[in-house]
Amino acid sequence: MYIGLGIEEDISYSSESKRLTQKFADENNLTLHIVDVEEEYGQPVPLLADLTKRGHGRPCSVCGLAKRHVMNRIARDLGYAVLATGHNLDDEASVLFGNTLNWQGEYLLRQSPVLPESPGLARKVKPLCRFYEREMAAYTLLRGIEYIYEECPFALGSKTAYYKELLNQLENKRPGAKLTFYLKFLEAREQGVFAEKEKLQPILSPCPNCGQPTSAPGLCSFCRLMERAAQASSDIIKRGE
Repeated sequence: MYIGLGIEEDISYSSESKRLTQKFADENNLTLHIVDVEEEYGQPVPLLADLTKRGHGRPCSVCGLAKRHVMNRIARDLGYAVLATGHNLDDEASVLFGNTLNWQGEYLLRQSPVLPESPGLARKVKPLCRFYEREMAAYTLLRGIEYIYEECPFALGSKTAYYKELLNQLENKRPGAKLTFYLKFLEAREQGVFAEKEKLQPILSPCPNCGQPTSAPGLCSFCRLMERAAQASSDIIKRGE
């Protein structure tokens, strides 16, 4: 699946990602599902972030919300049994570090290589979660797989990038530290460290607008975001800006 986020800052990040994804799919006779956020929802991700004033000048949180919504919708609507993403060890360790640093229990509960299917939610797996980013880069080079080398233009200075750099420094001093950190977390999960917290998981109900499960009363987070964006656009038109 390719999700067009409309990120075209200093580089044509989204369009180049799409080109390489389509090329790989064509060469390997794969079906590629393309979802363009601007075409389907009216605005590209960076503008959605600006309109809703979410993310303190960075569209990262809006980007994550949009991707999760779209991926689950496509998997559900097209009847796929499982949704696989390409998160690697560096991704997982940095997210784990941030969630642990801020002791965000709800997010820690949801971080797992496998999230089982539940009503309205597709089964999610991360088959590459134990591979270092550098290992994946080496594999693509050896196999001649083209990918976009540039980071997302909004990644520079982000918390995730900062956490990755801190963990890289630790890894340089203690090789294997990232893998140990992540695997010990998974081991703790298996041993029931979060068992009591898991009993307190919120009850999910379908969003009245899109039908996707939400723990919030009324609309889900994505639909509330779209409502705010639509209202902001309407206000701008009224002001004649």
